[in-house]
Amino acid sequence: MGKEVLIIMPIKTKNDLDYYLKADLIAFGIKEKKNLLLRLLSRDRILKYQILLRKTEFYFNNKGILYYKILYYFYALRLRKQSLKLGFHIPINKIGPGLTLQAGPTRINSGAKIGRNCSIHVGVIIATKAGFSDKAPTIGDNVYIGPGAKLFGDIKIANNCAIGANAVVTKPFENENKVIAGVPAKEISDINIKDILIAATEIIDLKIPDEDYLGLPAKETSDKLKKYGY
Repeated sequence: MGKEVLIIMPIKTKNDLDYYLKADLIAFGIKEKKNLLLRLLSRDRILKYQILLRKTEFYFNNKGILYYKILYYFYALRLRKQSLKLGFHIPINKIGPGLTLQAGPTRINSGAKIGRNCSIHVGVIIATKAGFSDKAPTIGDNVYIGPGAKLFGDIKIANNCAIGANAVVTKPFENENKVIAGVPAKEISDINIKDILIAATEIIDLKIPDEDYLGLPAKETSDKLKKYGY
């Protein structure tokens, strides 16, 4: 990432909302918006949470319209209830499209910024520097964060990295395509991140047909989609 500034584009239009929802669903291996209402009513608690998160973000960003303001409070309440059930403490407008979460306690400081196509596992903490309210990590695109990993302070994690289970990360890692692990964390090896997560936004932007990737794990998706430049 170097001196590059990560910008999370807010969900301001219906097209933005559609893009975020489609990317999140692809990351889960699910066909974009089909039966979205049924998914909101489903027993898939994580997927339901992420749909509520994106809708809350959209209506929050459009609170200047009275009808949307009302809908914001409606969805924010539902999101809060679902957050309590899952043990999530995740602020809105801080994570790019293509997100996947796992059930279990997850805490992300409101000062954090997290890019596209990130996979966040159970027990992850992304927190501020001690004594500050918002000096929290900036995490690039296509980053896998393993179970129990802890990231603290005003640090940067480069694109296309994997953070190992239970790693404690307190310093920046600005080399891309690295496995970061240990206590304290250090670079362990190189990695092709598409072997372990799906770059959903890239699939959308390349206009790849659904039948070529849906239902496949990350490594098989990567191998099959090379012909598209994925």
